[in-house]
Amino acid sequence: MAISDITDYAHLTEADVEALGVQFDAIRRDIEASLGEDDARYIRDAIRLQRFLETGGRALLFASWFPPAWFGGTALLGTAKIIENMELGHNVMHGQWDWMNDPEIHSSSWEWDIAGVSAHWKQTHNYIHHKYTNVLGLDDDVGYGLLRVTRDQRWRPWSVGNPVYNLLLQLFFEYGVALQHLELGKVTKGGVDRVEFVRRGREVLAKVGKQIAKDYVVYPALTGPAFPLTFTANLTANMIRNVWSNMVIFCGHFPDGAEKFTEAEVEDETQGQWYLRQMLGSANFEAGPVMEFLAGNLCYQIEHHLFPDLPSNRLREISVRVRALCERYDLPYTTGSLPVQYLKSWRTIAKLALPNKFLAATADDAPETASERKFTDPRPRIDPATGTRRGLETALRADAQV
Repeated sequence: MAISDITDYAHLTEADVEALGVQFDAIRRDIEASLGEDDARYIRDAIRLQRFLETGGRALLFASWFPPAWFGGTALLGTAKIIENMELGHNVMHGQWDWMNDPEIHSSSWEWDIAGVSAHWKQTHNYIHHKYTNVLGLDDDVGYGLLRVTRDQRWRPWSVGNPVYNLLLQLFFEYGVALQHLELGKVTKGGVDRVEFVRRGREVLAKVGKQIAKDYVVYPALTGPAFPLTFTANLTANMIRNVWSNMVIFCGHFPDGAEKFTEAEVEDETQGQWYLRQMLGSANFEAGPVMEFLAGNLCYQIEHHLFPDLPSNRLREISVRVRALCERYDLPYTTGSLPVQYLKSWRTIAKLALPNKFLAATADDAPETASERKFTDPRPRIDPATGTRRGLETALRADAQV
């Protein structure tokens, strides 16, 4: 089952974990002390680029009856929506730019260009997901109440639809985000106050209605006879954004090595243990500068989970120090190419559509699920010949070779 003793699983002592926490705190202080005009220029340039692409895309769609204009306008608009969603909306609402005291890009005032309500998302994502990352029963992002992504989740007959649910979630991801805060699963069990549910529901309907009116009525109507073509261009651009956002998020949370945890693990959790859980519960993918930007720098999901409110443009720099700490403590740094990480996520979703009896590994040592019980002796050891640490990374490699 999921990890219930993260210190044992990580092959660290309690002193090691607290020392690791102190070093992560030092990274935070260093970055915060160095924030300045270069960082402010970065986010302002990102905003200008996003607005330029959106304006250019919508302008081209006035000639959407001309195929190159339709394709060009759709591509520009889809790219603009990706940037607004990933590099701007997600990161601004994390408070990454609040230190600038600029009301335009402050977490308290930003409303992003998707169907989800910003205030709802900040509760479900910033608070619940980032505080209880991958903790079963506390973090609704573990499958979003829809997908079975770990053997710790009970198999039910409707689980056979896992791949279909994921495909639909990809295409209409913004609506999944909009519905998440409504906690529909809890509503059916009477676990949500009815008055509160109605209030949230009205806010969701208002935001969804606004988005539908903007993208599928107002903007297409402005192009006159090209209305049907502009409508389909807007729909396509939104789906481009939805699929890309879903891909980036899934690559950060569901590939092999992004571990799950039990509620027992967060009882009396120290800051060092929290850092360790964030690191072991997340995964990165490799990207160049352009892909980094389009991913909102969430190709550095590990670093983002360690420091969710530090500016995204600094995550590459932070990753160098995080990797060094992983090497020092012999901890895994889970990363891979985007296609590999994404296919691993899909593989997990597809195979967990089946009951456990049809799966080969156990719930403690499957690629997508691990725990301290997979090791017979998880305690940290020092190689007597070299004096180097033999920890979790070494143990995982040895286990893979058996």
